[in-house]
Amino acid sequence: MATNLKKIYENKILPELLKEFNYRNIHEIPKLVKIVINRGVGEAAQNTKTLDKSIEEVTYITGQKPIITKTKKSIAGFKIRENIPIGLKVTLRKEKMYDFLNKLINLSLPRVRDFRGISKKQFDGRGNYNLGIKEQIIFPEVNYDEIDKIRGMNITIVTTANNDQESLALLKKFGMPFTK
Repeated sequence: MATNLKKIYENKILPELLKEFNYRNIHEIPKLVKIVINRGVGEAAQNTKTLDKSIEEVTYITGQKPIITKTKKSIAGFKIRENIPIGLKVTLRKEKMYDFLNKLINLSLPRVRDFRGISKKQFDGRGNYNLGIKEQIIFPEVNYDEIDKIRGMNITIVTTANNDQESLALLKKFGMPFTK
């Protein structure tokens, strides 16, 4: 399925963007670089089982084992010591990136309750898009009966676009369901 999204990019999206933004060089055309999925697991500081369950879930969703992120310094107010596992991170590139994006656009986002599209205000000014997901149950790989707690995640789509307009055009052509 990922090859389909990549072929659509090469055969349809590239020429459309070339014409729309009047690029002089084919290498100026924005493309996807990577998709980074982050999940903070604050309870992992007290209970390591929650971290194991989160690793399992994120592995099912992305098809890739996540890296455990650890705290950099101690914060007494949050009862956190230095070098304690606190979250997960997965970086998807190439085929897995296109697979995940296809699944996100066509299967997962339409399953969000009261879904009216995603905001156009989540760009960072440099052509990258951030999307927060509140529930992991929108992904078809997650079995509702095996969930111990509803957890969200942050998805960052990194592009080579120079600004938000180029990135928005690229993601729209991929089929991202932005609000009107």
